[in-house]
Amino acid sequence: MRITIERLRTLVLAAGVVLAVALVASLGIAKFHNRLNTRELPKKLGIDISQEANGVTYSHALGAHSQFKIHASKAEQLKNGLILLHEVQIELFGQDGDRLDRIEGHEFEYNEKDGTATATGPVEITLMRPMVAPAIAPNAAPGHAIKKRNLYKPLENAAQEAASGEIHVKTSGLVSNWHTGVTSTNQRVDFTLKQGAGSSLGALYDSQRGVLILTSNVEIAVARGGDPVHIHAQHAAFERSSLTCDLTGASAKFNNGQATATVAKILFREDGSAVRLDATSGLSLATNTGGHLAAPTGTLEFDEHNQPRHGHLEGGVQMESASSNRQIHGSSPAAELEFSSSGELSHAHLERGVDFTSNATARSSADAKSGARAELVRTSRHWHSSVADIDFRETGPRKVEPASIHGTGGVVLTAETRHGNAEPVPSRLAADDLSGQFGPGSALLAMTGTGHASFSETTGNGANQSAAGDRIDARFAPGSASADGGASVENVQVQSADLDGHVTLVQEPSAAKPGAQSQSPLRATAGKAVYEGTGQWLHLTLSPRVENGGMQVAADKIDISQLSGDAFAHGNVKVTWLNSNGKPASAGDVLSVGGQGPAHAIAQDMEFKRATTAATFTGQARLWQQDNSIAAPIILIDRNQKTLIARSSDPSNPVRVVMLSASSLNASQGAGRTSSPSVIRVRGSELTYSDDSRKAFMIGGSFGQVAAETGTATSLSDQVELLLAPAGTRTSRQGQVDRMTASGKVAVNTQGRKGTGEQLTYNGNTGEYVLTGTASNPPQINDSARGTVTGEALIFHSRDDSVSIEGGRHEARTETTVHQLDGRKEPRK
Repeated sequence: MRITIERLRTLVLAAGVVLAVALVASLGIAKFHNRLNTRELPKKLGIDISQEANGVTYSHALGAHSQFKIHASKAEQLKNGLILLHEVQIELFGQDGDRLDRIEGHEFEYNEKDGTATATGPVEITLMRPMVAPAIAPNAAPGHAIKKRNLYKPLENAAQEAASGEIHVKTSGLVSNWHTGVTSTNQRVDFTLKQGAGSSLGALYDSQRGVLILTSNVEIAVARGGDPVHIHAQHAAFERSSLTCDLTGASAKFNNGQATATVAKILFREDGSAVRLDATSGLSLATNTGGHLAAPTGTLEFDEHNQPRHGHLEGGVQMESASSNRQIHGSSPAAELEFSSSGELSHAHLERGVDFTSNATARSSADAKSGARAELVRTSRHWHSSVADIDFRETGPRKVEPASIHGTGGVVLTAETRHGNAEPVPSRLAADDLSGQFGPGSALLAMTGTGHASFSETTGNGANQSAAGDRIDARFAPGSASADGGASVENVQVQSADLDGHVTLVQEPSAAKPGAQSQSPLRATAGKAVYEGTGQWLHLTLSPRVENGGMQVAADKIDISQLSGDAFAHGNVKVTWLNSNGKPASAGDVLSVGGQGPAHAIAQDMEFKRATTAATFTGQARLWQQDNSIAAPIILIDRNQKTLIARSSDPSNPVRVVMLSASSLNASQGAGRTSSPSVIRVRGSELTYSDDSRKAFMIGGSFGQVAAETGTATSLSDQVELLLAPAGTRTSRQGQVDRMTASGKVAVNTQGRKGTGEQLTYNGNTGEYVLTGTASNPPQINDSARGTVTGEALIFHSRDDSVSIEGGRHEARTETTVHQLDGRKEPRK
């Protein structure tokens, strides 16, 4: 809201003119009453009154200086006991000769019985400006010191200087009581001065009490800085002893507004400049452009040049500003105002609960590139704080606008934007201490908040996001051009923001469409967060942590899109999957690679698509759950479909899968038998896994073949399928390999034997390998002791290192020799 201090300053003009009129009476009529005893005039006609060629002159001297002179063209005694003076001129001087005042009238009647003198016609009173010595003053001389102040102007210019400050008063029906010292009139009183002119209906002056009263309809027209100002007061009273002026129903109208005060008291200095204005029962300032300031009570303090320097408003300050497209309303129980040396408002201190509300409406321009149509844009902003300090800057003659604002004691700034008939998009900025910077036209540019700083808004897709930290620095985008070329479309949304210290973020997704799966809220913590309004991105650094639907992410840096909810993690990425209650995920919940409990992943980078809950890990990615692990340059996880894909294009860095075989758990159940853990390792080009079918499928791809390794055998093949044990089996752990099948140009090496075939099946429960082929290419095994053996199926028994042959012309059972722990050799059957 733009505030012009001229609205405040013009309030004192009325009192200034009243003061001038009061000085006329106090320095003029009062002296006439006190120094001239007119009851003696009839007795001294022809004795104390000198007859001159141009009439009768009476003078009264005190010391070396004349105090006053009364000159009349004629004085006569009437039969009714009245004395009639014609063409009267009264000249009044100060005791030091530094002032000249005049009272002139065509006829004065004096009634010696009641001591009243009545002007039967019009009366003119002239008051010289205080502290100016006229050339015609008695005993005046060039360079003469008046009250120890030297005159610097030549004598010939003194009269002109005096006249420039004269005040002239005209009235009629003037009645003066020389006993009581009260002079009054119920007729119109007109007065003029250098700045303008004025009038009142009726006036009263009590010389003994030093009180001047302008009875009613006080009107003053003056010029202030070249602009006309019209002042009205219902009633005005000036008390000379206290140098105060009381105004009732005072108002000042000027070119761009009006100021009013129901009851006002003004204290003056002896030189006539205002010291303080006290307004009670309502102080109001308004402009023709829609600005308005009101308070029940107010005080303004002025310097010796009548420039305001300090103001205090109390009892509920109300501020309004209205333009063609914007309305501003503010309120505060109390306000302290500070002014510059030129009298313009420079600072406002508001306290005990401050509220500002701004509403703007404009039509946006169409954008052919984006396809956006012109539409009505409504914006609103609301500020609330316990205390607010506003600094103002001058934008032109008698015009100021806010430059900055500082709120303390808990500040909340809310905003809302609505395009056309769309749902409003709200935002909220809060902190213990909040400071803002304004640009031209009171447009908000930036905000800085410290202490419990927070920011929240609704994104374009309806998601709600809130962030908090120790400090926030927010920047606002400038307004865009309107379609009609008028006021710009205000942008109340945050363009960018930085949050520092103990940053927390919560993002609630928009409501899911009917039939669509609802999304989980996103929560994050970091040491620093940077928000970009363009694209609505949030960048988290300094140990950021993000949790979304049971997925916990840590990295050096995490980028989150507010529009889509997608996240990108960079550097030392660590991910853990938990269920929605924060407990370890169970089989079939959220994500599983065959095991139980939480699943973990590490990588250099991760990309997370919130809509599909798909995550892509790159850069030495590794995923594990219990004993099962997958490592690859790229790992893609679709949590909705519960599938996983791992890829590699570098033979030196293939996809690696490590899982336990079920036999490693069951081997210890054999009577008196032990077995080393059966770990299955598979390497290849690409792996696909489905948690629903509990199958993992590895292909060789450009690498050629897939390498598989168990505790007793290795194999090469075109592809390998791993079937995990189903949930709820008798095994003590889930996720172990129940069966592994290698197919396509299989080559196997086990216990010194080498075999080839088209398919190799490993049973995790029995520990047996079954090698098969085709009719044209049957399986075969090369044993150093037995030679080459073939059949429809070759069965390797890993527990006793024997081989069985099924189908063909004969079956055989082979024996191998193994080294025992004590070094003895023992055949195993």
